[in-house]
Amino acid sequence: MFLPMLRSLTLVLLCPIWRTASAWSLEVRGDLHFPLHARGTNTDGSLPIYKNPEADIEDRVNDLLPRMTLEEKVSQIIQGDIDGWMNMSDPLDDTLVFNQTGLELMMSQKGGSIWAGYLAPWDKIVYAITIGQKYLMENTTLGIPALIQSEGLHGFTDNGTIWPSPIGLAASFNTELLQQAAATIATEAEGLGYSQLFAPVLDLSRELRWGRVEENYGEDPFLTGEMGHAYVTGLQSGTRRNASSKAIARMASTCKHFAAFGSPQGGLNIAQVTGGERELRTMYLKPFNRACVESLSIMTAYSSYDGIPAIANTHLLTDILRDEWGYQYWVTTDAGSVDLLITTHGTCADRECAARTAVENISGEMGGGTYTYLTLPDQVRAGNISVSYIDETVKTMLRTKFALGLFENPYPYSDYESTLRTSQTRSLLHQMEQETIVLLENNNNILPLSKSIGSIALVGPQVNRVTFGDYVFFNASLNGISPLDGFTQHLANTSVKINFAQGCELWSNDESGFQDAVAAAQSSDVAIVMVGTWSLDQTLLWTPGTNATTGEHVDLSDLALVGAQLKLVQAVQATGKPTIVVLVSGKPVAEPWIQANVDAVIQQFYPGELGGLALAEVVFGDVNPSGKLPVSFPRSVGTTPVFYNYLKGSRPIDPGAVLDNGTLVFGHQYVLDTPVPIWSFGRGLSYTTFSYSGLHLSPSVIGTNEDFNVSLTVQNTGPVDGKEVVQIYLTDLVSSVVTPNQQLVGFQKISLPAGSSQTVNIPVLSQQLAVWTVKQAWSVEPGQFTVMVGTSEQAFLTTILTVQD
Repeated sequence: MFLPMLRSLTLVLLCPIWRTASAWSLEVRGDLHFPLHARGTNTDGSLPIYKNPEADIEDRVNDLLPRMTLEEKVSQIIQGDIDGWMNMSDPLDDTLVFNQTGLELMMSQKGGSIWAGYLAPWDKIVYAITIGQKYLMENTTLGIPALIQSEGLHGFTDNGTIWPSPIGLAASFNTELLQQAAATIATEAEGLGYSQLFAPVLDLSRELRWGRVEENYGEDPFLTGEMGHAYVTGLQSGTRRNASSKAIARMASTCKHFAAFGSPQGGLNIAQVTGGERELRTMYLKPFNRACVESLSIMTAYSSYDGIPAIANTHLLTDILRDEWGYQYWVTTDAGSVDLLITTHGTCADRECAARTAVENISGEMGGGTYTYLTLPDQVRAGNISVSYIDETVKTMLRTKFALGLFENPYPYSDYESTLRTSQTRSLLHQMEQETIVLLENNNNILPLSKSIGSIALVGPQVNRVTFGDYVFFNASLNGISPLDGFTQHLANTSVKINFAQGCELWSNDESGFQDAVAAAQSSDVAIVMVGTWSLDQTLLWTPGTNATTGEHVDLSDLALVGAQLKLVQAVQATGKPTIVVLVSGKPVAEPWIQANVDAVIQQFYPGELGGLALAEVVFGDVNPSGKLPVSFPRSVGTTPVFYNYLKGSRPIDPGAVLDNGTLVFGHQYVLDTPVPIWSFGRGLSYTTFSYSGLHLSPSVIGTNEDFNVSLTVQNTGPVDGKEVVQIYLTDLVSSVVTPNQQLVGFQKISLPAGSSQTVNIPVLSQQLAVWTVKQAWSVEPGQFTVMVGTSEQAFLTTILTVQD
C-alpha cells in the first residue's frame, strides 16, 4: 500500500559515489559490465540479471554480489531494527511519523534483516515496514529489500491468533493439522509485510529443568522432526503476491537452536551441553535434518557442545550443515550470541575475534549485543580476514531473499486486515485445542461427566486464568478464554451449577482460601482442581520483580507443584467427592501423589485462545480426548532424565518407596523411589476403546538399503467415536554400538466411528534403522529388529524385522 508521504523521500545512496577501488571492494577492471557510479545498471543498457524475475536464483545472486561494496555486504549480515526510524516504545501509540536520519543510518549499517517484532497497532507496523522497504528499493544504489522479522513460535505475536505452545501442538500427534496451523501463522504475518518468523524450536525436551521445555515438540527426535517438518512446510508453502515464478516460499521459517541447546548441564539456560558425535547425530541433529534442510533460515544456539560454542563450531556449521547436508540458506546467530564468545565462553578476547569466528562459519549477527560485525570492513582491509567468508555469508542471505520473491514485492498488502484473526483460523484453532488435551487417568470411567449432573466445583489457581506459554506479547491473554469462562459458556444451556473457588495462588504458600475451596467441593457432585506451572508474556517475563516457573531464562530445580497447590488438591480430595485434576503446564509436573489418589487426571499443556472452551468440551464428552504425551513425566526431579528412548542398560530398576503412612521401603534403583515415569511418552487415554490386530511387515526381510511398510488393523470397540494415534516403535536387538531400548519410527492419527475399523499403513525408511558406528559413519547393520505397536510403556502387537546383507 502506497503512503502519500513516501513520495517526499529524498534519494540517498548508502555510500558516496566516488570511492577508491579498495573501499568499494571492487576490482577496477576494464571488463566490468556495470558502472561504479550506477552499479544497479549495466553499461550496455541491458537489464541486470539480479533484477530479472525469471532468471535463476543462483544467477541473480552471482550477478548482484560483485556489485556490492564491502560496507553493503556487511550491512546485509547484521540485523537492524525498525526502532531505528520509528518510536516503538509505546505499544498503544499510533503516530505515523519516522526519523529520516535514523532510517538512513540503520539501512547503511544493518539493512539486511530488520527486527519488527513489536506490539503495535497494525497500521503502524505496515507504515514502518513500507517506509523501510521503499527506502531500500528506491533510494539505494542496488535496491536490495530486507527480511522483516518477528516471532512465530505458536502464533503471530502482534495481536494475531495464539495457538497452544509447541509442546501442546506436539501432543496432538497431528502433523496435517499443524501444517494448516502454521499456514495461518504465515498468512497473518505475511499481510503485514513480515517475511521471516523465528520458529520452529527443535530442541529436545530431555532436560526437564530447562525453562524452555514448553517451546519444544517433546523428547523424541522422530516426533520433533515430523512436527517441525509440518510447521516449516505450512509456514513456507506458497509464494508472496506478485513474486517471481522462481520464488519457492512466502515466508522464511527459522529452525532453532542449532544444535543440542535444550539439554544444558543442570537445566540452566545457555549452560554447556555435554555429549559426543554419536549422541549429536543420533538424537539432536535428526529433527533438524528432517525439518530444516528446506527451511530458508536457521538460528544457532547460545550454548557450547563438547566444549565448543555452537556459533564457533566449524564441524557443526560447515562440515555437517553446509558440506554434508548441502544447506545453502541464511544462518543467523541468536541475539547477543557473538558477544558470548568474549563474555561467557571465553574463547575470544575482543570483538574482532568474535566477529571473525562467527562469520567464518557463514553466519550473520543478530542484534542484542555490541554488533561485532561492524569491525569486519576494517579487518578485511587489515588482512585479518578474507572477504570470501563475508561473500559466502552474503550469498546465503541473498538466496533466501530471492527464494522469497522479495525483490519483486517486499511490501505489506493493502488488505492485510482480511488475513488476520479470521473465522477459518479460529475453526482450525478450536480443533487443535481439542486434540492437544491428554487424558492420563480415568478411574472407573468417571469421565466424561454428564450434563445432567447437578453441580461441579471448579477449584484452583488455573481456573480463572488464561495461561499462555512464553513468546506472546503483552496482554495477549485478553484474547483467550479461561477455563471458568469456557465451562460457563459450554454449560450455558444446561442446569449444571458451577461452584468456583480459587483456593490459592500459583505462587504462594498461603492456604487461607482452602476453606472456600473445600466448601465448593462439598456442595458439588464432582470437584475439578486446576493447578500447574505458569509462564509470562515477553514483557512481563523479562521485567524484574515478576515471577514465572517456565519460559526462557526461567529454570527449575524442582518439578513439583509450587506453593500450596498440592495441598489444595489433597484438601479437596479429602472431602470424598470425586476429584479430577487438570494439570495446566508447560512441562511435566512431578507429583506421583496425584496419579495415585485422584479419580482422573487431564494434562493440558499451555493452550491457545480457546483452551478453556476445549477443556470443558472434553470434560463433558462433547469431544473425545485424543492427545498423547510428547514427553515423559518423572516422579521427582531426582529421577530425571526420564525420556523413554534411553540407551540399553541405562535404567536398571530395583525400586524403593516411601508409603503414604511414612513407611520406608528400601530398594537400590532408587533407594526410596523408582526411575519409571509416572506417565511415559505416547500415553493418552480415550472415552472409547481400540483393538489392534493383523500386524504385518511388507516385506519382513529387507536389504540394508530397503524401506518397509507396517500395516495393521485398528477397530473402535467402544461406544463413541474417537481418534487414535497408531505408534510404531523399533528396537535393534544386536548392534555394533549401544542403541536405544526403543525408538519411535512412525505414527499416524486416525479417526474411527464407534464400531468401525481401519487398516493403517505406515512406511519406515531404511535410514531410520541406521546406527552411527565406531567408524563414524551411518550404517544399517544386518540383524533382527523388534517392531512394536503401542505406546512406549505398553505393547499391543510385536513382530520381527530381519535385515540381510
